[in-house]
Amino acid sequence: MIVPTALFRAMGDLPRPRIFGVVALGVLLSLVLFALLQAAAIWAIRAFGPDVLTLPLIGDIHINGALSWGSLILFPIMSVFLMAPVTAGFAGLFAEHLAKAVEDIHYPGVQGKSVRFREGLLESLAVMGAVLLVTLVTLVMTPFLGPLASLLFYGLNGWLLGREFLQMAARRHLSANDTRALRKRLFKQATAMGVIIALLATVPFLNVFVPVLAAVGFTHLYHVSASTPQGRRG
Repeated sequence: MIVPTALFRAMGDLPRPRIFGVVALGVLLSLVLFALLQAAAIWAIRAFGPDVLTLPLIGDIHINGALSWGSLILFPIMSVFLMAPVTAGFAGLFAEHLAKAVEDIHYPGVQGKSVRFREGLLESLAVMGAVLLVTLVTLVMTPFLGPLASLLFYGLNGWLLGREFLQMAARRHLSANDTRALRKRLFKQATAMGVIIALLATVPFLNVFVPVLAAVGFTHLYHVSASTPQGRRG
């Protein structure tokens, strides 16, 4: 039951005055990251896609014009596919600040040490690239995989996000070897929570809060697991 406990605590934390300012900055950062990814996606479509797309009953659509006028309309649509990699990239940029805020409130006696920004950022960028690759492969393979494409998308992204955020939370308290051991022990819980995060990341408008929820939730997941008898023995 540690996953529901961690998620409910995280949702309860979002409106807290002590955390809300950090949450607002986190949401802003998520929007900036998403806007950058959307701009890159639109550039790629313009650079490598056809100039004109012919659709039944509609006729010819000029891609460049549609993208220019429809970028705002595309914002919530593209967020369904791009917010998962944004969430992964968020881990290295802002999760540390949220973890510290959560620990100040809930776990003042077990404050963790800060993770070096460069180290966390490089790892998060690698995971973001992997999540983006999974997203692109899933989109390309959807006509061939059918419903299995959704399982691939949420399953792999859930595993990647769970691994990344749990590692970011645990490394504030554990050595590299102990962090790897914890990832193995909490594989099912971290993956399950990662899948939930990946699902929420595909809900337009709500998904701008998902990176913040993930950072706070996995901080709670680490501490809740550490408070269990098995966690104390580990």
